[in-house]
Amino acid sequence: MWLLLLFIGVPILEIALFIQVGGAIGLWPTLLIVILTAIIGTTLMRIQGMQALTKLQRSLESGQDPVGPIAHGALILVSGILLLTPGFFTDATGFLLLIPAVRTKVIAWGASHIALHAVSFGTSRTTRTRRNPGNNSTIETDYEVLDGDEPSEPGNSGWTKRNS
Repeated sequence: MWLLLLFIGVPILEIALFIQVGGAIGLWPTLLIVILTAIIGTTLMRIQGMQALTKLQRSLESGQDPVGPIAHGALILVSGILLLTPGFFTDATGFLLLIPAVRTKVIAWGASHIALHAVSFGTSRTTRTRRNPGNNSTIETDYEVLDGDEPSEPGNSGWTKRNS
């Protein structure tokens, strides 16, 4: 439901802002501002995107957790999409997402609202984990063994025929 409100509310807000700004400064300056913010935003997005890619490569090479650089890169991509979308509200939101401290806060908020679900294929275990947003320590975990029968021979899934 909130997604529907977002798709209806943002265009209405953009139209209202276009009317207000266009009435205050005129049509051509309004259009020029929208075009300039798209150009400036795209340039900043490209620079920060390359920096995020470099951080991701460094974290992978050093064996560190790549989740942070991936999340920052994803938000930089979202900011680029918002900056290319004509409008003052989307431009302001896109520019805010180009600020690393704002991205860090958004990532922390998102991490506190997402439950991780992991399924291990090849075994019969399901794990559900919820993370604590403050320090990434596990605060709740469910573990369930779905099938206690393990194959007698490792690698024998029952799908292959063996000649004895």
